[in-house]
Amino acid sequence: MSEGVAMNFLQRGWRNVREAGPKRLVLTGMLVMIALVIARFSWGLTPGSDVPAIGPAERAMYDLRTYLVADGARIEQDQRVVLVVYDDQTLADLRKRSPLDRGLLARALANLDTMGAKAIGIDILFDQPQDEDDELVEVLRSMKTPVAVGYADVATNETSIGYDQEQYLKAFLARLEGSMARPASVRISDNFGVTREWPEIRSDLPPVLGRRMIEQAGDGATTLPRYTGAIRYRLTTNTTEIPEFASLPIQTFTDPALNEALRPAIEGRYVLIGGDIVDTDRVATPLSEWAGLPEPPGLQVHATMIAQMLDDKALPRPLPITLWAFAALFVTMAVLTGLLEWGSWRIYVLLGAQFAVMLGIPFALAYRGVDTYGLPAVGWLVGWILAFTAVTSAARTAGAVQRNFAQGALGKYLPREMADEIIEHPELLRLHGVKSDLCVVFSDLEGFTKMSHALEPEHVARLVNRYLSMLSNAVLDHGGVLDKFVGDAVVAFWGAPIARTDDAERASRGAFALWEAGEAFRAEVAAAEPDLPPIGRTRVGIHFGEAVVGNFGGENRIQYTALGDSMNTAARLEAANKALQTRMLASREIVERSKLDWWRPMGRIVLRGRSKPVEVFDVAPEWSSEDRDALGEAIALAREDPDEAAAKIGAIAARYDTDAAVENLLRRIRTLNEEGAYVTF
Repeated sequence: MSEGVAMNFLQRGWRNVREAGPKRLVLTGMLVMIALVIARFSWGLTPGSDVPAIGPAERAMYDLRTYLVADGARIEQDQRVVLVVYDDQTLADLRKRSPLDRGLLARALANLDTMGAKAIGIDILFDQPQDEDDELVEVLRSMKTPVAVGYADVATNETSIGYDQEQYLKAFLARLEGSMARPASVRISDNFGVTREWPEIRSDLPPVLGRRMIEQAGDGATTLPRYTGAIRYRLTTNTTEIPEFASLPIQTFTDPALNEALRPAIEGRYVLIGGDIVDTDRVATPLSEWAGLPEPPGLQVHATMIAQMLDDKALPRPLPITLWAFAALFVTMAVLTGLLEWGSWRIYVLLGAQFAVMLGIPFALAYRGVDTYGLPAVGWLVGWILAFTAVTSAARTAGAVQRNFAQGALGKYLPREMADEIIEHPELLRLHGVKSDLCVVFSDLEGFTKMSHALEPEHVARLVNRYLSMLSNAVLDHGGVLDKFVGDAVVAFWGAPIARTDDAERASRGAFALWEAGEAFRAEVAAAEPDLPPIGRTRVGIHFGEAVVGNFGGENRIQYTALGDSMNTAARLEAANKALQTRMLASREIVERSKLDWWRPMGRIVLRGRSKPVEVFDVAPEWSSEDRDALGEAIALAREDPDEAAAKIGAIAARYDTDAAVENLLRRIRTLNEEGAYVTF
């Protein structure tokens, strides 16, 4: 689609939104701004800082991205870090569960000190006294290997340590001053119950455990000194059997005789000591959330952070201005899409493409090593939906106003169901002429023009409006289209712009309703204004034939109307009522299609300005079918034996002595031309 065509769609959509009114426009603007805020701040990095319901979805999407990235780049087991753990078997052997046995730790440290580790980190808090404390302090002070000793305080980790415990821990660490053992924070970030990020850097805490170990090792590796972004989690080639890091029970290192045999497992590596105990110190991670893996011990998270530092993998996080740009882009896309008045498959293709972009960007960034924690992927979708809904809702409001106006306008000329269908399918109103088979009705009020000359204009207008209103309702109630008013005359048709199988019946009943409405108007005026001269009868003509229907006119005015001989025939039938003293003259074409049994034949006549006779009928629902049939037989006999025909018609007329039309027929039957038709003038 060309740019110009798309621009036209946008301009039309904007015009629709504007037409919803200033209040709706202000509301739409407010909703778009809210959408922008959601698209930017749909989730925060700390509890209470994100949008309810959206934040959990954002984190779930982030965990999925983390898992897919790890799954797509699996590694062999990392040999740079080794875990020395108190496991459940260790506790069973010691017959002691808590606190962890420090005598065992002291013996293991003494042996590990001889094995050439780069550094040792202890993820255990010495926050309450044990009998082996002096032994442990002595071993720690004597060690040649750098040791990072776990530290926590109440201010930053109140769920793990109390005030008295904190005081004992500080006293314990003070006894290590001057040695290779230095305090290190064992705090990890578990915001929202899952460890996704590095802990924040605080001036009142020592460096995090892994940073302290690498600093102490002094091997030139980076410590990502200011990094607090996402933890880079990894999966091994066979995660169920090969963990990310090797893990050895701590009791393995208590026998000095095994030192040389164990040296290859320790030498040149970072050693982390802590618990790997079922249901104790376990943390949820993005991998455990999506990969179905058991929650790892906190010790393993520290090991993962060490590996990330050794690889110098600080995952860059998008700048705030970038997030604002994305939010503005997607909300703008939603607004423009809402303004587009596209139909069919194109709008769905556009929507699919936009949703694919919004969902795909976070995954693409994650695969490129970008930290997408805090990137509002779900927020983009929600913001887009809110902005799109706001704009389309405003357009629908304007459309409803326009629709109501159109229904009201069309409803003055068309039945409501037809007006509704045209609004849904405007192509039904052709912009050019189309040949259609129509049932055409003309009506006229006898003698009203002459009477109106004696009345005041306001009085005439009131009477005409009332009369036309009653006749218009008769047409619309029977599904007809009001073509035009010509003074007090009404022109209507059935069969366009929507054709129905029962149009002939509808038209016939509608035409008779016109006559009845005219009679009701006469009675109403006679009762309300007895001083006025009697109102004349309403004469009706109805015919079925072909006509050209469409919008006709010029540059400044267009009218939907019908043109053709069928219109002229109906008009002449209406006029012939005066000469025949009938109520409603109908042609054989409409009579046969209406399938109604109330028609009585009125002979063949030559309409004014025509040469070919037309067989006409009048409506007579009060007549019996036998009399209607007898009248038809008498008329058929008129051409061969006018006297016999007149006798038969006279017998029928005697039963309907107030029926002027039959009396008129009786006179006409003796003045037929050579074709057996009566010529009207």
